[in-house]
Amino acid sequence: MAKSRSKCQKLEVDRMSDLPESLLIHILSFLPTQKAITTSILSSRWKDLWTLVPKLDINTEELHPIVKHAHTVSRIFHLHKTPYLRTFRLTYSCGNRSDVDAWISNIAARKVEELDLEIYDDEYWDFERLRLYHSHEIFSCKTLVVLNLRSRIVIDPPSSFQFPSLKILGLFYVDYKSDSFSGLLSGCPVLEELSFESECLGGVFNHKICVPMLKRLSIAIEVSEYDSFKLLDYDDSDCSYRIEINTPALEYFKFNGHLSEVVFLQKLDNLVQADIHICTLKAANRIFKLLAAFYNVKFLSLFSGHPECLCNGSIYPFKFQNLLRLDFMANALNWHVLQALLRNTPNLEVLDVINTRHGSSNHKLCRCRKKSPNDPNFLSSHLTTFYYSEFGGLKDEVEFIKYILKEARALKTASIRVRNIKLKKGVLQKLSMIRRRSMTSLLTVKK
Repeated sequence: MAKSRSKCQKLEVDRMSDLPESLLIHILSFLPTQKAITTSILSSRWKDLWTLVPKLDINTEELHPIVKHAHTVSRIFHLHKTPYLRTFRLTYSCGNRSDVDAWISNIAARKVEELDLEIYDDEYWDFERLRLYHSHEIFSCKTLVVLNLRSRIVIDPPSSFQFPSLKILGLFYVDYKSDSFSGLLSGCPVLEELSFESECLGGVFNHKICVPMLKRLSIAIEVSEYDSFKLLDYDDSDCSYRIEINTPALEYFKFNGHLSEVVFLQKLDNLVQADIHICTLKAANRIFKLLAAFYNVKFLSLFSGHPECLCNGSIYPFKFQNLLRLDFMANALNWHVLQALLRNTPNLEVLDVINTRHGSSNHKLCRCRKKSPNDPNFLSSHLTTFYYSEFGGLKDEVEFIKYILKEARALKTASIRVRNIKLKKGVLQKLSMIRRRSMTSLLTVKK
């Protein structure tokens, strides 16, 4: 039996070995480099195939702990033969900065298209920050299309340089010398997607994002040593910054974290979608000012990580004439904001509400609302789909859902997700008795 299984396995290997070399190289390109190297033991046919893969994906955490990582990576570079390198990804936690410099110089000379560097400290090493300064070879690499830099990296590009092909740039918790952030962006004339993440360590920082062709922008500002949902004692003044944005072609915008001052210098006539998740304690005025820039969006997500985040302020007089879908995270103190948005979205088709309860269970979800509005324009006549998640059985929740069912004349689907299975039967019975405005609407209640 064992002999038969061995023959079968050998036959499978032989079938793979009969495939064209180009196809085998393509298959190996989907594996991390360390995995691809292990295939060299299969047969002489496979011995050197990994060296022809136009991709290096190396994570030193996956190397054997007793092996000198720098020596192993250098050995991989020495054996790797292809003169053209499509992708180079390196996650590195120990060794000398000069080793990483040498590897980057190597891949820059091999016309790399995608470069992803993550440099960080481990338990035993205090790795000196990788410095990508004026004369670094990386700034002479004209073939880069994707560039992602993470953690212990300092950027200071030359005053005059260009990444003429770069379309995607990710900057995650890296440091910048003087005005090098703006300088880096100015050298990316065809950039279409920018992801920027930073940590508030106290003090003030200012950045300018001026990219005429940028289509997608994601910004995340993390508050150091604070959980985004536990900012009860956090002083907003501890993290102050200003980000000026000039991106007239922008189609997608995402913000996550602590909001200080984000300013759009031009109208966003092309913006289609905005996803906003704010974790600041009291940022209502800043949020409403930010929302005003999204007058043209078709899809809007507004989540607040703290119950008091939107407790004051108003979106008035801003309207969202083109908004088709609204995703909203509701709590005891921000229900009035949802109501205001519904009044100002005359073409809304999809409403997705997630109910989150914070603090005392005595809080009423809709305490800001005394009665259902009589305004016939309060609810979009185009609303076809309604989702409500984390239903907890509160009276005001039931009243709101009733209102949607009674007033949404074009409603086709209403889906209610309850917090626990015990609520399901009672909620379904109660809501099924409501006379609906739309005779074709389908109501479902599930856990």
